[in-house]
Amino acid sequence: MKKYLGIFLLIQFTACQNTQKNEVQNRDEQFRPQIHFSPKAHWMNDPNGLIYNDEIYHLFFQYYPEASVWGPMHWGHATSNDLVHWEEKEIALYPDSLGYIFSGSAVLDHKNLSGLGSIENPPMVAIFTYHDPVGREAKTMKYENQGIAYSLDNGISWTKYQKNPVLKNPGITDFRDPKVIWYAPKNKWIMTLAVKDRVSFYSSPNLIDWDFESDFGVAIGAHGGVWECPDLFPLNDSEGNEKWVLLSSINPGGLQGGSATQYFVGTFDGTTFIPDDEDIRWIDQGADNYAGVTFSNIPKEDGRRIFIGWLSNWSYAQNVPTKKWRSAMTLPRALSLFTDLNGKTQIQSQPISELSKIEKETQAIVAPETTVDAAVYKLHLSEINPPILIRFQNDYGEFSTLEFKERQVVFDRSSSGEVAFNASFSSKHSFDISDIELKNVSIYVDKASFEIFLNDGEKVMTEIVFPTEPYNKIILDTKNVQASLTPLESIWKSNPIK
Repeated sequence: MKKYLGIFLLIQFTACQNTQKNEVQNRDEQFRPQIHFSPKAHWMNDPNGLIYNDEIYHLFFQYYPEASVWGPMHWGHATSNDLVHWEEKEIALYPDSLGYIFSGSAVLDHKNLSGLGSIENPPMVAIFTYHDPVGREAKTMKYENQGIAYSLDNGISWTKYQKNPVLKNPGITDFRDPKVIWYAPKNKWIMTLAVKDRVSFYSSPNLIDWDFESDFGVAIGAHGGVWECPDLFPLNDSEGNEKWVLLSSINPGGLQGGSATQYFVGTFDGTTFIPDDEDIRWIDQGADNYAGVTFSNIPKEDGRRIFIGWLSNWSYAQNVPTKKWRSAMTLPRALSLFTDLNGKTQIQSQPISELSKIEKETQAIVAPETTVDAAVYKLHLSEINPPILIRFQNDYGEFSTLEFKERQVVFDRSSSGEVAFNASFSSKHSFDISDIELKNVSIYVDKASFEIFLNDGEKVMTEIVFPTEPYNKIILDTKNVQASLTPLESIWKSNPIK
C-alpha cells in the first residue's frame, strides 16, 4: 500500500507543478476577498508555520492544489513585508510516502541546535504532522506522526529530515498539529500537540529528540469535538504580570455551532500548564474564525503577538458558493490581555496597525441611508447608546443586520445572499457583552465577510456572507451613535501579484 501511495503522490506532484505554472491569476471574482489573503485557486484551510524572518512574514497553509474541496494536504506558502499585501509562492511541502502534510508550525533555530544548518545560517525548521491515509484506512491507530523539514534560504526551498518521523504516535487516533516554541528558562523547545480531547506537552533540546512532559484539558474546557491546532505563548496582563495563554481549536462544539477556538489563561513552568480558572473562553464570538495560531520570531522591538485564523467553519466550508478557490484567512490581529468588568483576564484582539495603509478618506454616515462607493470598507461607531440596528444591503435587496442591545450583540445573515448551500448557514448569531463597557466598534466589511471589533478587540465577531453583489448601502438611524465610514483599497490592486 505504501508503494501505491508513493506512485500516486509522484503523479500528483507533477500535476501540481503544471497547475501552478498555468494558473491564471485573477483576484476580482465574485465573493473574492479584497483585504484578506486567499489562494489564487483551490482549497485552503488552517494557517501553518507562521514565522517572521529577514523582514518577511511567512504564511504557510493547508492546501490542496487539485480541487476546491479538501484533499491530500500540502503546505501552501505566501509572503508579505507588511502583513497586508501577500504574494503567493510555490508549494512548500508536498505529501510523500509517510503521508499527507497536516498542520504544524515553524521556528528559527538560532543556535543551530538541530544541526541542520549553521550558526552563520541557522535553519528555519517546520514541524508538522504526517497523516498516513493508508494507515487510517487500515485502522492502525498510529497513522499520525510528527515530522520536520528545514530551509536554509528563508523559506524558499525545503528539505525533509531523512529520519522522519521525529515523534512517533504512541497509539492515539488524533495526534497532530504541533506548535513549537523556545522556552528560554529551561533552554529547551516545547511542543504543544493536539491529542484528541486534550493537549500534550513535549520537550526537546534539538527539535529532533522529544520527551513527554504533561497533559492538559482532560476535564477542562469545551469538549463538543476533537481538539486541534493548539498554541502556547506568554502575554503580560493589565498589571504587567506575565501570563501564559493556551489556544485550542475544537470541532465541533463551538459557540455558534461547528468549529471555533477556545483559550485558557494561566501559568506554565516548562512542564505543566495550570489555568487560573476553568471558564470556557472563545477567542472569537462569531462562527468563522478557526484554527488560528500566532507568528514565531517576531522581533523584540516589535513586541506584538500576531494571530491569523482560518476564515471559515467546518460545518459548511466545503459547500460555500465559491468555485475557483475556497476560503480565506482572517485579518491579522495583535493579541494582548485585559481585565473585564468581572475581574477576569481575557484576550483582546486588535486589527494590526498596518491596515491603515489601505484606508482612504473617511466620510460621514448620513441617516437613514448612506450609499457606499466601495466594495470594501470600515465602519466606525462611537458614542454608542443601545439599542442600535445596522442594515448592510445591496441593490438585490440582500442584507445582513448587526444589532447592539444593552447586553447582547446579534448578527443575522439569514437574508445575506446565497444561504441555501448548507442548512446551518442561514442563522442568527449572538453573544453577551455584559462583561465589557461598550465604547467603540470597528467593522471591516469585505466582499464576503464581516470582522467586528468591539472596544478595539475586547470582543470580536467574525462572519462570512455571500451576497450577489457587495453591500453598497448602510441603513442606520444615527440618533444613538456617531458613525463614519472609510473605504479600503484592495490589497490585490494596490500590490498586484507579479
